[in-house]
Amino acid sequence: MHSFRTLPLIALMVAIGSAHAQGQAGGGKIVCWKDKAGKTVGCGDKVPPEYQDNATKELSARGVTVNQSEPALTAEQKKVLQAEQDRKTADKVKLAEQNRRDKALLDTFTTVKEIDLKRNRDIQLIESNIEAQTTNLKNASDRQAESRTRIDQYKKGDKPIPVPTQEEYDRSEAARQKIQAQIAQKRKEIVDLNRQYDEMKKRFAELSGAGAPAALPLPAPATNAAAAKK
Repeated sequence: MHSFRTLPLIALMVAIGSAHAQGQAGGGKIVCWKDKAGKTVGCGDKVPPEYQDNATKELSARGVTVNQSEPALTAEQKKVLQAEQDRKTADKVKLAEQNRRDKALLDTFTTVKEIDLKRNRDIQLIESNIEAQTTNLKNASDRQAESRTRIDQYKKGDKPIPVPTQEEYDRSEAARQKIQAQIAQKRKEIVDLNRQYDEMKKRFAELSGAGAPAALPLPAPATNAAAAKK
């Protein structure tokens, strides 16, 4: 069977008719192919290599369309399609994780009040840690003050500062900075914890249909009468 390519419309219709006639005689099928713009440009028994990635339409010997194919995706189209598939996959994972958290929330608490009680217990644990760290900070500050006093005495007497004395001062300073950073981190944990529990209460109310009663008072921050020296 012949192939007819890039023909004017009238000539192409004649060629298709001829191909139909030959197809009927041979009992075969006819395939027509399109250009990048989607215009049919040829028909025959097989698609030319240069049109393999374009859209095609297969006709029976009677001229009835029996199969059609879409053009191959371009690199950019494949990229867009992959991005959409990745987004849908991420959405499914996110939904599954949300469902898991929702189930755990409903399995753990029966009322909003229970969430507040758990929040207060967690914050009290952090405040206890802060109180202990505050004591450690005072001790480090006291050691540093003692070292500073000795260093000042050596300086007044125009004497060299002993290496152990200077090292003790430096260790105390490093300890103070480390403890201060730890205390700051714990206070940040309290802020984050309050936000998480607020979100938890809101979600629990949405899932259970429960109202949002007044929150229980938060535990008072731990204080230490002996404030850390700067």
